[in-house]
Amino acid sequence: MSVETQKETLGFQTEVKQLLHLMIHSLYSNKEIFLRELISNASDAADKLRFEALAKPELLEGGAELKIRLSFDKDAKTVTLEDNGIGMSREEVIAHLGTIAKSGTADFLKNLSGDQKKDSHLIGQFGVGFYSAFIVADKVDVFTRRAGAAASEGVHWSSKGEGDFEVATIEKAERGTRIVLHLKSGEDEFADGWRLRNIVKKYSDHIALPIELPKEHYGEEKDKPAEVEWETVNRASALWTRPRTEVKDEEYQEFYKHVGHDFENPLSWSHNKVEGKLEYTSLLYVPGRAPFDLYHREAPKGLKLYVQRVFIMDQADQFLPLYLRFIKGVVDSNDLSLNVSREILQSGPVIDSMKSALTKRVLDMLEKLAKDKPDDYKTFWKAFGQVLKEGPAEDFANKEKIASLLRFASTHDESGEQSVALADYLGRVKEGQDKIYFLTGETYAQIKNSPHLEVFRKKGIEVLLLTDRIDEWLMSYLTEFDGKQFVDVARGDLDLGKLDSEEDKKAQEEVAKAKEGLVERLKGALGEQVAEVRVSHRLTDSPAILAIGEQDLGLQMRQILEASGQKVPESKPIFEINPGHPLIEKLDAEPDEDRFADLSHILFDQAALAAGDSLKDPAAYVQRLNKLLVELSA
Repeated sequence: MSVETQKETLGFQTEVKQLLHLMIHSLYSNKEIFLRELISNASDAADKLRFEALAKPELLEGGAELKIRLSFDKDAKTVTLEDNGIGMSREEVIAHLGTIAKSGTADFLKNLSGDQKKDSHLIGQFGVGFYSAFIVADKVDVFTRRAGAAASEGVHWSSKGEGDFEVATIEKAERGTRIVLHLKSGEDEFADGWRLRNIVKKYSDHIALPIELPKEHYGEEKDKPAEVEWETVNRASALWTRPRTEVKDEEYQEFYKHVGHDFENPLSWSHNKVEGKLEYTSLLYVPGRAPFDLYHREAPKGLKLYVQRVFIMDQADQFLPLYLRFIKGVVDSNDLSLNVSREILQSGPVIDSMKSALTKRVLDMLEKLAKDKPDDYKTFWKAFGQVLKEGPAEDFANKEKIASLLRFASTHDESGEQSVALADYLGRVKEGQDKIYFLTGETYAQIKNSPHLEVFRKKGIEVLLLTDRIDEWLMSYLTEFDGKQFVDVARGDLDLGKLDSEEDKKAQEEVAKAKEGLVERLKGALGEQVAEVRVSHRLTDSPAILAIGEQDLGLQMRQILEASGQKVPESKPIFEINPGHPLIEKLDAEPDEDRFADLSHILFDQAALAAGDSLKDPAAYVQRLNKLLVELSA
């Protein structure tokens, strides 16, 4: 071992300490994944070297044959994994092995429950990488040198996985990284060739790089002194380049865990080779759970991009629209040049054509999942439904297809689950119904009993109940489906078309005419608070309701704008009354104008509360109500 210089001891970032503690105590049931994670990192290091060597061939230092070597020492109780990939400089070692620079870290740590079983699933969502070494090792040594750096610029990193780590400068002749795991007591099973071979075959057979182990000799040969013979124990060919018929489901699943940094199996995948005008291969996966940084829009996303089998970049986000950012996988193109950059990828006919085709493939995959595996689609919807709802605004060409994949709660299903597809809704429409009715609100509990639904319940008409923050914005882009228009039941003057008989319409006109005097009195009492007062056709049980003007913002959009500090356009609600309700009849008969005004304001405020809105002047509402209660009890 060469002399160590510039030795220093540094502390782990707080998040790393928490993650290390958690892994050591939570992942005991699946220890062998440490090897998958370390091999995956070594494979990435080789990919990065290949890419950088396109512009700087000297980085290969005369050794272009990239591989991973795995060895063990039973007596010393060590397992060593070595690669001749890109390697790391001292600064990179401190940055990569001492901190977790990943958006969503805070969310991840906040969600930890202390329940080891649950937390081990959370780790899978976050991805563990290098730190998984401490599941089986009580000390880890890393010897590394970045390609292109001098032999004297090697780095030795060492830690026992507790509060700190040591970094020193060493002499290292070969580029790349060697990791030595000093196995904990009781983990000797991993210092065994047969065990290591099995783990490689199980988790890393798909790695496109040769993974070599010392050849084991049996019988007389084992006594012969000889140099170590290495043999490749994995298939060592890129999985996506193989014919689909030759790839087992288990291999597809393990490859997903490699590209998706996930512990769980994917819900679905699609492996496709395109030939003809464009030539490329894609392997796309639908994950079963959302990563913590799904809603961090600046978080890295996209597919692994290869050009003619050569790795180009990790998160190429140009091949799928943003609303499909949860898709993981690989795209390998024959039509892009090897020196392609992010800037070149921004546009162009090849990129546009591939993006269009890959988007369609993902939507087809989701459609198939919904049809063939509804329970899996339910899992997908819970994880990614809100992200998919961004689609109609972003992807006009596929708007109808995206709409068919959306799921909603509705008055048809009392569970409140978002399980109703638009096709289901249309299959249940009433005769003469030419609209799709919906209502937005804060929560399902709040809107399932909304007065806006009264006439629909009476006539047995299904209404979609939309409670996600994004829903009102979504419906401003999703105006129709299968030729039927969407109608917000809380907006404008409700017209049920053929669902109202001629007798109903005539009766409504007569009542409106008979109550013109009351309407005028209410306008005078409520003044500037309302845009309009009118007789309602929506109500059967409630005395009054607030409707939104046809062009006005709804409550959801107003709250989103206010929360983001934007100015909300001024708008006033429409006050609708139910002329047959006893309270409205009493109001109509009230001769005292001051008392009439108080009662009008109480009804108006109650209608605002029923709509889920907050009162402009709660104190005035309480005073009027108390005054009324005193009068009633006198």
